[in-house]
Amino acid sequence: MRPHEELPLFVLWSDFLHWLLDRTEKFPKHVRFTLSGRIDAYALDVFEGIVEARYTRTRMEILKRIDLALEKLRLLLRVVHQRRYLSHDQYEYASSIVHEAGRMVGGWIKESGKA
Repeated sequence: MRPHEELPLFVLWSDFLHWLLDRTEKFPKHVRFTLSGRIDAYALDVFEGIVEARYTRTRMEILKRIDLALEKLRLLLRVVHQRRYLSHDQYEYASSIVHEAGRMVGGWIKESGKA
């Protein structure tokens, strides 16, 4: 097992990413290259950032980039929910995961700031 796979944030986001990609690929065709493409990109940016942050000592910029991607993702999820591409239950689930990931990243930022 690799070290990044032991990170609770990595495990949480990996599971969520698979769930999210399954949902966005079912969005209507006319928004697949706009909303779903953006959502997928931000979710993948978070995933890549987690791995990058795990393997560097100077991770503050990466963590801030992850935090910004989470915020953008949060807003886009709200839009797709309002447009009814995600059900209320799906939106609540996605929001709770993004919130939890943000909490974990915030703790990592706080911890990294002490170093």
